Amino acid sequence: MSSVRVAVDREASAGERSVTTGATAAELFTGDRKVIAARVGGVARDLAHVLSDGDEVEPITVDSDEGRAIVRHSTAHVLAQAVQKLFPSARLGIGPPIANGFYYDFDVERPFTPEDLKALEGEMKKIISSGQRFSRRVVSDSDARAELADEPFKLELIGLKGGGNGGGNPGSPTEVDAEAAVEVGGGELTIYDNLDARSGELCWRDLCRGPHVPTTRHIPSFALQRTAAAYWRGSERNPQLQRIYGTAWESREAQKAYLAMLAEAEKRDHRRLGTELDLFSIPEEIGSGLAVFHPKGGIIRREMEDYSRRKHEQHDYSFVNTPHLTKARLYEISGHLDWYADGMYPPMELDEGQRYYLKPMNCPMHNLIFTSRGRSYRELPLRLFEFGTVYRYEKSGVVHGLTRARGFTQDDAHIYCTREQMPDELDRLLTFVIDLLRDYGLTEFYLELSTRDPKKYVGTDEEWAEATETLRQAAGKQNLELVLDPGGAAFYGPKISVQAKDAIGRSWQMSTIQVDFQMPQRFGMEYQAPDGSRQRPVMIHRALFGSIERFFAVLLEHYAGAFPPWLAPVQVVGIPITDEHVGYLRDVAARLRAEGVRVDVDASDERMQKKIRTAQKQKVPFMLIAGDADVAAGAVSFRYRDGTQRNGIAVGEAISEIVAAVRDHRQV
Repeated sequence: MSSVRVAVDREASAGERSVTTGATAAELFTGDRKVIAARVGGVARDLAHVLSDGDEVEPITVDSDEGRAIVRHSTAHVLAQAVQKLFPSARLGIGPPIANGFYYDFDVERPFTPEDLKALEGEMKKIISSGQRFSRRVVSDSDARAELADEPFKLELIGLKGGGNGGGNPGSPTEVDAEAAVEVGGGELTIYDNLDARSGELCWRDLCRGPHVPTTRHIPSFALQRTAAAYWRGSERNPQLQRIYGTAWESREAQKAYLAMLAEAEKRDHRRLGTELDLFSIPEEIGSGLAVFHPKGGIIRREMEDYSRRKHEQHDYSFVNTPHLTKARLYEISGHLDWYADGMYPPMELDEGQRYYLKPMNCPMHNLIFTSRGRSYRELPLRLFEFGTVYRYEKSGVVHGLTRARGFTQDDAHIYCTREQMPDELDRLLTFVIDLLRDYGLTEFYLELSTRDPKKYVGTDEEWAEATETLRQAAGKQNLELVLDPGGAAFYGPKISVQAKDAIGRSWQMSTIQVDFQMPQRFGMEYQAPDGSRQRPVMIHRALFGSIERFFAVLLEHYAGAFPPWLAPVQVVGIPITDEHVGYLRDVAARLRAEGVRVDVDASDERMQKKIRTAQKQKVPFMLIAGDADVAAGAVSFRYRDGTQRNGIAVGEAISEIVAAVRDHRQV
């Protein structure tokens, strides 16, 4: 019997094995139920994939990121099968895996209800327990069209792969987007059949590139979570479908931990806390994605900005201010109207037909500051900084509180330097950014390097290669994990983003640093070099918080509203036991205010215990309680946010402790 030799690469061991001709990847990992797929020659494949001589094979385990994505994609197929069983007229959209879960879009006669989700979960459990086998089948475009003739959205995807619009709506994008790519993004068109475990008969099928788990029994744990309306392929010009979201994990324990995290995240939702703590609101009269900050929220925001401003001054940044709107010509020069018009608000026609835009970016205006006069190499690096409010037209479906807004303020810096200065400046920038984020209480980071989108960029290959490599080297000096984001860069240059984990383990994109050779060319920027020649500077874009609003939301959720004293809108509340003690606490409050402490005295008619509960609900860091004995001794009862209390503390000692906690940015 003939054989082939393959190289097997596993964490514990690696080596060459001889297997029978026609052997599948599954035969290399017999008995290991954690292995659900394999990477063969660098391509993810089903375990049923037949091996060839010289193949390099790596297992994909269910508890790896790639393995979870496969499980979730397979679960999406099971969901779609269940939907078409219970709702036979349903037509299929797409069902990709996403972060921590999956979704599937359906064209149905009515929206799904919570009762529907329960029924669908029950049907999915039946399908999973039946052990149906996922079987890959290569098909031609014409055969796929014939087989899926009653699935109009699948026909459109087939047309996209073939280069046409597939009979889709006029104006539909013709390229395969990332989510549709799970169905038709491969080199050949494939359908996955779900086959009965005993008879091998066809139970269901879907257009898909795979890979999938071997059988439905390899889906350890799942849950359906919610429904939403969604436009087909994300375009408002297309039909609106019904989307079902779910999650799936490698074990019940992992899923239980994830759902517990979601429950905690719901408690920390910045929109809920913003209302409960009276920090901000998004009035309907103003519009979606446009927040107003209330007095307490304004205090937190001011403290955030003031601390950042002081740090920037210490690091040689120059503060500038720019207007909120501009003539269209500015964004024609920068290229934003070519590449970013869909994200901008429509123009206003003023001054006899002159078009003005609300600014979506601060950088073009900063460029005009640079070019407003001649520049010398002695001025470089020139670091311009602004708390600049920008406006971006986000679709209503993606607007989310303060984290995805339409109007927001960026802590925006643009650094102009020589090519020789660029490596050191990037190193300095990353260190400054991470140190400042730590000052606000974030401690766990990794870096993400976004590289050129081959379909959306300006500049030469050499410029992009140089910028990308320089960013890579700067990232390497931080001793942090570096994750690649292929194709994720802006049109004018690659970027590094600092990703931070919050108190419950979620990752948030924080600061971004982008190298840009293109804007200096577009704006004709020059400086006089030491030899008298005119040279082009390099431009570095940097937003440290991303936006003030978004960073506010991240910190609000990170701290669950219990900000450290230096950021808390009210740092101390004085609570008198009776009305006779109000005057004493007001004198204490005056001494605290003289030290710059934000303090209130609760002189309401409520009982003392109610006042304490109110202060705790408002997450005030310190409570100072005073009764007859305290007044007589010149003391207070010092109560902390967590409910612990120290009695008989001298007023001076209490003030010193509070001032030190604020000064040292200490959490209590």
